[in-house]
Amino acid sequence: MASALLFIVLLPAIGALINGSRAFANPLTPKNRTVTNAVALLSTGLSAVLAAWTVFTYATLGTHEAFTHTYYTWVPAGMGHVGNAIANFGVDFAFRIDTLSCTMLLIVTWIGFLIHIYATGYMSHEKGYTRFFTYLNLFMFMMLLLVLGANYGVMFVGWEGVGLCSYLLIGFYYDKNFAADAGKKAFITNRIGDFGFVLGLFLIFNTFGSADYGKVFALVSANPHAYTGIATAICLLLFVGACGKSAQIPLYVWLPDAMAGPTPVSALIHAATMVTAGVYMVVRSNPLFRLSPTAMGIVALVGALTAIFAATIGIAQNDIKKVLAYSTVSQLGYMFLAAGVGAFTAAIFHVMTHAFFKACLFLGAGSVIHGCGGEQDMRKMGGLKKYMPATRMTMLIACVAIAGIPPLAGFFSKDEILAGAFMRSWWLWGLGFVTAGTTAFYMFRLYYMTFEGEYRGAHVEGIETSEPAHGGHNLIPDQRHLDQGDEHSDKAHGHHAHSHDPHESPMSMTGVLWALAILAIFGGMFFGWPVIWGGPSPTLFQRWLEPVLPALGGEHFEFPEPSHGQEWFLVLSSIAVAVFGILQARRFYFTDTKFAKANALAKKYSFLHGVLENKYYVDELYNKTVIHGTVVLSEVLAFLDKWVVDGAVNLVRHITVWPLGEGSSLFDKYVVDGLVNGVAWTAKQGSMALRRAQSGFVQNYALVMGSGIVLLAVVYLFFKP
Repeated sequence: MASALLFIVLLPAIGALINGSRAFANPLTPKNRTVTNAVALLSTGLSAVLAAWTVFTYATLGTHEAFTHTYYTWVPAGMGHVGNAIANFGVDFAFRIDTLSCTMLLIVTWIGFLIHIYATGYMSHEKGYTRFFTYLNLFMFMMLLLVLGANYGVMFVGWEGVGLCSYLLIGFYYDKNFAADAGKKAFITNRIGDFGFVLGLFLIFNTFGSADYGKVFALVSANPHAYTGIATAICLLLFVGACGKSAQIPLYVWLPDAMAGPTPVSALIHAATMVTAGVYMVVRSNPLFRLSPTAMGIVALVGALTAIFAATIGIAQNDIKKVLAYSTVSQLGYMFLAAGVGAFTAAIFHVMTHAFFKACLFLGAGSVIHGCGGEQDMRKMGGLKKYMPATRMTMLIACVAIAGIPPLAGFFSKDEILAGAFMRSWWLWGLGFVTAGTTAFYMFRLYYMTFEGEYRGAHVEGIETSEPAHGGHNLIPDQRHLDQGDEHSDKAHGHHAHSHDPHESPMSMTGVLWALAILAIFGGMFFGWPVIWGGPSPTLFQRWLEPVLPALGGEHFEFPEPSHGQEWFLVLSSIAVAVFGILQARRFYFTDTKFAKANALAKKYSFLHGVLENKYYVDELYNKTVIHGTVVLSEVLAFLDKWVVDGAVNLVRHITVWPLGEGSSLFDKYVVDGLVNGVAWTAKQGSMALRRAQSGFVQNYALVMGSGIVLLAVVYLFFKP
């Protein structure tokens, strides 16, 4: 099993290495796409098969105890002194397989593999084809590192790796300003969250003296009261990182702009990889979160507010990918709501079912865009069920699933989340309940506007679509409107709008849609069948994940169990609000083919509609405050650096040069050197005088001697007393 785990992770990395060497060796030379497909699909396909075999082998063992294998000691950082918790600290490169990592492993590998197959058809026209699959394989490698790592150190490598890959894939069309800006926005926003995440990891290292899940959770389980105080700080810091990766308030703003990348990228990010990382991390760290009711309450509150906040925005969006983007933000809020109320298994259950129907929705949207020549505005679609029957049927199934209609997958996971919220707080349940109805409304609004009625063509009179693909919100305020002429992301390279009728996508795309649609139908009923309908208690999925919910201080984790009356109320109310949302969408967008009622309502409540259409002006607020403030602060710091710091340095330099430098030079030149040179000059002149006296003539010497005698006699006679 140890070798299988290693190959599951390494195979996508090997695929990325092979295709990457081909893509970057000579970028100007066209690459053989057959070879690219073979490498990308073989590496991810083998990884998925190995993952299935590994999970099957692990499940048949029966014990469901965690299996950890250390491949080598990565950071042997023994330090400190005896008694210090960090004295024997070290990090191993190790993988861990348990029921949680098994679940994530199957989601990442199989959904990722299906998206790879879909991308071979969708991206067939694109430049940078091999480069695209290099990034896609690398993305899977990093996500597998994240979910299989046996400690927070390996998790952190994968955590940062998926951030890097998202930057590369969102900005795939790097020659377009909107894509480059969206990539930077995603990268920088995640760096903000990751700062908190890193601080949380450091606090874990310092508190427990280890990064290993098994050691940390064993210490917590054995003596939970000893860590109750520090757990709140650790969990809140970790949750800051989760808000960045999984797009929660206030760090959600990068995810809608991530639509600038090709549609398969959107599907991979939203369904199987990056955005699920935060949910996985919180559930993986559940022993720590369970120690802190404060942290759990904040997680639930942020999740609930994000869910309703993003759902209301989705009502007023017209870009088909933007609707799905805000849907993802909302559904992620659902997952954090579940984790915050202690329904950890429901959070992962919704991760799984969401992967099925959201991948189907995004890839279905990509099929629509592909068939409509790159068009993304739903107001310019309509009647596509006649032209794209397979895409229409699979997206209808996915819409029913996300709306929460039984017996499709989304109903079971959503019902568990609402039940968990109901047992914890009425008002949290109320926010989730309203979100469920809103979700059903905007998803069937998308379906009816896209597939029902008559085809409205590539150009419809009266519809303005000046909004750029990235939503008009750049990282730098001064550039906000520079890209108004840019086409949408999937129009940018090859998907140019055309006048002929839409067409169905190739089998490489629709086949994947059918596979995901089938999972959206059956992927929930076998694992989350309600007790009132004859299901087991706990459910099969709860029993499967129970081993990753350890006892704390000998007190075992208890799954919330509503009474039969409460469960009937929750199930029926959940179905009712979903049906209500669907019927309202039908009223406004199916029976009224001209959307007159919807337009009249939008006109009547123009202020509210404008707020929703402009996404509560959060991007504008960030531009005016955080981003503009950062720019102003940088200018102030630049001024201080130039005129204060550099001024002080230059002043010291001037003082050093003059008078100290120049003064010491003059003193050295005219005093020190003057004295030395004066002694030398005196000696020289004296020697010159003495040299003249030494003529070599005896008569001169006799004359001098005689003169001296005469002089002595005169002096004697003159001064004689």
